[in-house]
Amino acid sequence: MAKGAVATQWHEFRNNWSKIEAAVIEEAIITIYVNGTELATIMATPKDQTNLAMGFLKNEGLISEMQEIENIYVTHTGCCIDVWLNHSITKPDRVIITSGCGGGITFQDPSHELEPLSTDCYISPEELFHRFQELHQPGSLHAEVRGVHTAGLTDGSSILAVAEDVGRHNTIDKLLGYCLKEGIATEGRILLTTGRMSSEMLRKGALMGCPIIASRNSPTSMSVEMALAWNITLVGYVRRSTLRVYANPGRLQNSSVV
Repeated sequence: MAKGAVATQWHEFRNNWSKIEAAVIEEAIITIYVNGTELATIMATPKDQTNLAMGFLKNEGLISEMQEIENIYVTHTGCCIDVWLNHSITKPDRVIITSGCGGGITFQDPSHELEPLSTDCYISPEELFHRFQELHQPGSLHAEVRGVHTAGLTDGSSILAVAEDVGRHNTIDKLLGYCLKEGIATEGRILLTTGRMSSEMLRKGALMGCPIIASRNSPTSMSVEMALAWNITLVGYVRRSTLRVYANPGRLQNSSVV
């Protein structure tokens, strides 16, 4: 059984009743400590916790590079992450409960102004369809239990990194943490997500420097406004052969946008 999955059983009706032995996605309360002080408690899947912590700290502007982390440790229960930095931080006074499933939090106003992205980055609709098909690989949590959100980073021709979690916002933090650890540049790349594109999700992608952000799901009104202001191409409802572009369609090359 994959890490992040928990054995369970259910009764299923398909013409007749049957008892199924399978698994569901694991959900737990995970607390991030920085320099010995509690920073945030997040509902998340206890898998790739160090990536979650690193990505969260970077997205919240508390670190900017891997070298600032002296040590990071996950307790044996998997529910506490201790991060020790080579500098002190001031714990933010303001906590915003986001619209992310699993009770997402941020310390920054998601709509706070950012500089528009001017990066040249293009992808055709057909290539975008293919990249989404590659998000869920055999052996993934999604393949085993479903009920999982996934985020991926692509350069347009291949998937560079993937992260899974019960919380859609957590997947982007995990993705960024992995890229930070592995030295994978996120600027000028395309962010893929299976979750609804709300304001805090859009901001995370903008801070990663991704000029194209695409989702299988819908955006919110605030995320559309932010994408227009920050020159981000926002794509929603990416399916097998259809998609919707809510902001700045010019980066979808080889397409005739009315």
